[in-house]
Order: sequence, then C-alpha cells, then structure tokens
Amino acid sequence: MTKPRIVIVGAGFGGLAAAAGLERAAVDVTVVDRQNHHLFQPLLYQVATAGLSPADIAWPVRSLLRRQKNARVLMGEVTAVNPADKIVVVDGRPVPYDGLVLATGATHGYFGNDEWAAHAPGLKTLDDATAIRRRLLLAFERAEMTSDPEDCARLLTIVIVGGGPTGVELAGAIAELARRTLARDFRAIDPARTRVVLVEAGPRVLANFPESLSAYTARALARLGVELRLGQPVTRCDAGGVAIGEARLSSATVIWAAGVAASPAARWLGIASDRAGRVRVTDRLQPAGHEDIWIIGDTAFATNPGGVPQPGIAPVAKQQGAYVARAIRARFEGGAPPPPFVYRDRGLLATIGRTAAVIAWRRLRLRGWLAWWIWGAAHVYFLVSLRNRLIVVTQWLWAYLLWERGARLITGRKD
Repeated sequence: MTKPRIVIVGAGFGGLAAAAGLERAAVDVTVVDRQNHHLFQPLLYQVATAGLSPADIAWPVRSLLRRQKNARVLMGEVTAVNPADKIVVVDGRPVPYDGLVLATGATHGYFGNDEWAAHAPGLKTLDDATAIRRRLLLAFERAEMTSDPEDCARLLTIVIVGGGPTGVELAGAIAELARRTLARDFRAIDPARTRVVLVEAGPRVLANFPESLSAYTARALARLGVELRLGQPVTRCDAGGVAIGEARLSSATVIWAAGVAASPAARWLGIASDRAGRVRVTDRLQPAGHEDIWIIGDTAFATNPGGVPQPGIAPVAKQQGAYVARAIRARFEGGAPPPPFVYRDRGLLATIGRTAAVIAWRRLRLRGWLAWWIWGAAHVYFLVSLRNRLIVVTQWLWAYLLWERGARLITGRKD
C-alpha cells in the first residue's frame, strides 16, 4: 500500500521540526530546499561581522535527516504549486503530494524600493553574510589606501537601516570590530574613528521589547559609539550613501535590516496575502479552503487567541512545525486532530555587544552581563550539533579574552 506523500518546502527551523515530528509516522516525507544546508539564522550577523565562519552555523540538510528512514531531500527551487492536482513544481519537475507544508521563510523587504537592494544588502543567507563581511572589510582596506579625507570618511561610515534585533546586533558587533579588533591593524587610518550609524524610522530600537529594555539598549549602543537616528526613515539609498529624511549621509557600506517580505507562497496558491506577502492562516495553520496544506514560519500570518500576531522568530517556527507534524499524523493515520495552535512564549532576546544583552520573558526583564550570558547559553544550546557548539564556544572564548576575530577573510568578487 502506498504511503501518504508529505512534501515540506523549506529546511529552516519550521520545516525541520515538521520533518522530525513525522519520523515515526506512516508517511513518506520529502524535504525541498534551494540550499543544501540548514542555517542557524540568529547567529548569522556574527558571520557578517567576522566573528564566526559560515560552517560554524550551518549543517547539510542530508546529514541532519540521514537517520530518518522515511525522509528524502531534494535540492531545488520551487516555482509553482498546483493545489488542484496536488503537485509542487521543483526546478520544472512535478513532485506530487498528499499533504504539503510550506515553510519557505522570508527575504528582504524594501517597502516598494527594490532598487535599493543593490546598495543595501540584507542578511538572510550565508551568501548575504559573506557579501556584507566582504564590503565591511574592503571599506577599511580602501580607506587605508586613499589620500582623500572625504573619501576616507565615506569609507569609514557604516549605516545600518532598521532598529530591530538584527540591526542592533549588527551595530554593536561592527562598533566592536572597528574600535577593538581592528584598532592596531592599520597605519594610515584609525579604525576607532569609524562612524556606525543605526537608523530607525520608529521612535525606539527593539520596538517589540518593553520600553525599559529599549532605553537600556539605546544607552548601551551609545557607549559603544553607535550613532542613533530615531524617528527618521531612510528616503533614498544609492551607491553614495543614504538620505535620512532630508539629510544626506555619505557611506560606502549600507546594510538593510528594516523589513522582510515573505516567499511567493500566496502567489503559488492564488490566494490573498498581507502587505508583507504572508498568507493568513487559521488557528490550525492552514489557509482557508485548503485542508491538505499547512503554512508556517515567516510565510504565515498567524495569531494567538485575541488576535495577537505571532512573532517571526525561530521558536514560533519550531513550535508550528511540531504542531503541523501532529496534525498530519492525525489526518493520515487517524485519530483526533490537535487543538488549535497557540504559541507558547519563549521570550525575546537580543545582544548589544560584549557583556550587554536584553531579555524579556513574560514579566521577567533582564539586561546587562547576566542577560548576555543567558543569551549565549541559549544560542549554543539550540545549535544542531555538538561539533558546532564546541566550535562556537571556543571562538567566543577566544574573542572574549583577546578581542580577536578569526574569520576576517575577504573572499569572492571584489565589489
């Protein structure tokens, strides 16, 4: 008898959680991703700022699923879904399904200004991280070579657009890279004079955190020398820098951390989406009218009881993936379906720099040194393999003791 065919598109946190939950189910699982690796995105900014190497935070998907006998992996790009015929098109080839999980994540969103992408790369993939690292390090190398003070100032001005966790973590890490790690490496320039400017259109950084922690974060960034531009949206971005409101800021390195856009899942299914491209799903994580499709992670717009949107963070995707696995087992193996999905809050965490972080969990508010240690322990714990945990801890310890970052390599094409 042919087993039900479950296709999971996306090997991120949600997709892998769904696959793992089906390990002992009487189904055949196919995991499709356009990359051959699973990425631990919360530490991606450390690759971009030369703290870690790409292999420290990524693992081949095939190795993660090698022991799961009912799972296979396809590396390819999904270009269409045919719900009527129950087919996913992968690199032009049809892959049939009985149950479909779309966990395709999100990419950078430029609020209708897609032409800015060439000048302000975002941070979602390893390619993004190594490209940003190359831009950062090349800026210092070119500043060392130039004899033009204005050009030097432009090269040593780094702008991060977006005051969420990614923007805050990037700003803190870049400030420490410039002022401590690179401080004695150059002769013609002083890296400590680098301007790191964090631009946020809203009134405060870390808008999803309590105001007290946002205020602490702003003070901690200021101590690192980061310039905050709050309540001032970027109105233009080009090869020469950005415009913040009406003011022009020359910069050779602009990094985008301000918005996201979901994958084209809504277009594949021919259904409506919200402004960010996310598909509105029911409390069972399904689009209306599609009983054999589940959508999770950044691809879905899901709410808890009371209409509170579930945040686009890894714990949400993992819980959703585990829930969908239970729902699929109930549907194809029989039994009562699980109750509607409700996200169990695991807290919000963000690090600002050396010994500074913030944590908000229910009524708990932590900041400073203790929060930084908890942040580090939590991220090490959720790394997939023991090998990577040991590597990351070793790299962090080395950096903590010596202010050294061992991944300062300029690779690939020079921009």
